[in-house]
Amino acid sequence: MTAPRIAIGPHFVDFAEAAVRDGGGIPVKLGDDADALVWIAARDVEGLRAAVDGQPGLRWVQLPFAGVENVVEAGIVGTDRVWTCAKGSYARPVAEHALMLALAGLRVLHERVRAHSWGSPEGTSLHGAKVAVLGGGGIAVELLRLLEPFEVDATVVRRRADPVAGARRTVTLRQLDETLGDALVVFVALALTPETHHVIGRRELSLMADNAWLVNVGRGRHVDTDALVEALHAGEIGGAGLDVTDPAPLPDGHPLWGAPNCIITPHTADTWEMVVPLFASRIRENVARFVAGDPLVGAVDPVAGY
Repeated sequence: MTAPRIAIGPHFVDFAEAAVRDGGGIPVKLGDDADALVWIAARDVEGLRAAVDGQPGLRWVQLPFAGVENVVEAGIVGTDRVWTCAKGSYARPVAEHALMLALAGLRVLHERVRAHSWGSPEGTSLHGAKVAVLGGGGIAVELLRLLEPFEVDATVVRRRADPVAGARRTVTLRQLDETLGDALVVFVALALTPETHHVIGRRELSLMADNAWLVNVGRGRHVDTDALVEALHAGEIGGAGLDVTDPAPLPDGHPLWGAPNCIITPHTADTWEMVVPLFASRIRENVARFVAGDPLVGAVDPVAGY
């Protein structure tokens, strides 16, 4: 059987070429006749559209990111070929970052790193606390694994109430309100869909405890930024740890920068240095599966949008 020809676009990169070869495929340049496409440029949506339109024979497209809302909203993802993304690939570093933000907030490190005097003793332990994890995918699974030593009482909130390992219970988004009030930390690690846009808004923030921390490693648009700024200034919640914001990048002078008890990292939960070996592993595995005719990992549901 002839090995499939896998285009790499918008340009060749060494790690992707090596991953395609290791998976049993033949790497080819964009524009050559190909059976599949591995896309590298996460933000180049129009380039992806042109590449796909120019290769109607593509049977599979591999995207480099976990969140696919930009290509779904652009109308590029359809049912005429298989689409896969990197969901699950970057779960470990992102979960690690989420835990770091939670611990930093609860232990008041955002104040101590800038302190020039001894100050008063403050801090809250995560051990044995109730937490809410919004999302049931790879990040949530890895986060729950990292939380095991803390013996937290975890509730997962997701689209379906299917059990998730490490959580005491799993509920649907319809039960979000009743979950928020008891949580010391609310972790947001959802896919972005119309249903989850501003899933945390004014009402949800008002339901959280006044010492609770909101940690968002999902998408900026999961949280109503204006409502969060108001809640932080009013002391309605303990604080927020954000690796994603809306807008992004967050402009200099934005009110969120000056909000009390707010830790902002510039979308560094999974840096390019972290992503490259993980994405290469996903490419290699999916090319091998494509060669063998097996189901691909990280399939995108065009209807659900992720």
